[in-house]
Amino acid sequence: MEYFGYARDTRQPVVLTIPGLNNSGPGHWQTLWEARRGDCQRVDLGSWASPNRNAWVTRLDTAIREAEAPVVLAAHSLGCLAVAWWGALQSQAYGWPVTGALLVAPPDCDRMETPETIGGFGPTPCAPLPFPSIVVASRDDPYIFFERAHSIAKNWGSKFMDAGHSGHINAESRLGDWAFGQSLLENLIDQAHDQASAMRQIRPAIHPVHQDAHRISASR
Repeated sequence: MEYFGYARDTRQPVVLTIPGLNNSGPGHWQTLWEARRGDCQRVDLGSWASPNRNAWVTRLDTAIREAEAPVVLAAHSLGCLAVAWWGALQSQAYGWPVTGALLVAPPDCDRMETPETIGGFGPTPCAPLPFPSIVVASRDDPYIFFERAHSIAKNWGSKFMDAGHSGHINAESRLGDWAFGQSLLENLIDQAHDQASAMRQIRPAIHPVHQDAHRISASR
């Protein structure tokens, strides 16, 4: 399907998982989702221990462009900043090809005490993201104050969700496959399906116009 110059794929969305610093290990909810769900694929950002903002954004961009279906992003920690920078640097139409993003426990890269390993991802982008998004934050995350996470979500135009006292919402938080996070992900997937349905309804309305234009041209 073509719409405003973009190929519109109405198939089941693919979920691209985007870990943070040092990747996500065996007990992390991202790893468990990839093993137990049929729609999750990890983006290999490379240089997990010494991340580079531009390199991560480039690899994320490649993964999005190579996806053969609508894309929902599920990012954790520094991966959220890679997503935010991708949104700031790319000029995608709103909601396509990325139809939504779950952004879990973004760190604060703007604090004076921010470690050098992640400081290169600052300053945190402030522009609204070009897709629906949900930011999930914990009240005792050691890498960001809860109020700061709320402020970031507001700047990004994201829905904000309180995860309670869940640390950095990682393997150490002992969340298992994190049912709460999956429910938020399913909401984003449902939105992607709704958008695809809307596109299918638009196409029949557009197609006859092209036919009429062809007939007018042929009659001249």
